[in-house]
Amino acid sequence: MSADSVKAQKNFCSKQEFPFQLLSDPEKETIRAYEAIGLKKMYGREYEGILRVAYLIDESGKIERAYEKVSPKTHADEVLKDLT
Repeated sequence: MSADSVKAQKNFCSKQEFPFQLLSDPEKETIRAYEAIGLKKMYGREYEGILRVAYLIDESGKIERAYEKVSPKTHADEVLKDLT
């Protein structure tokens, strides 16, 4: 889920040729509910930003696992391993 607009998400999906849609939350309501926003630091400056966290949620909506500090390069493999 991203705080980007729906239009920006659609453009990104088209550019990347994703066979699925991405979720958009410009008001950050769901992002805050899942505690995926917090203080970040860059060049000695603190600011509020979106955190790279992910949740494995079962069919009934129960969170099975939370992943903190997700790495885009390795996360898919980690989730696939947890699903098997």
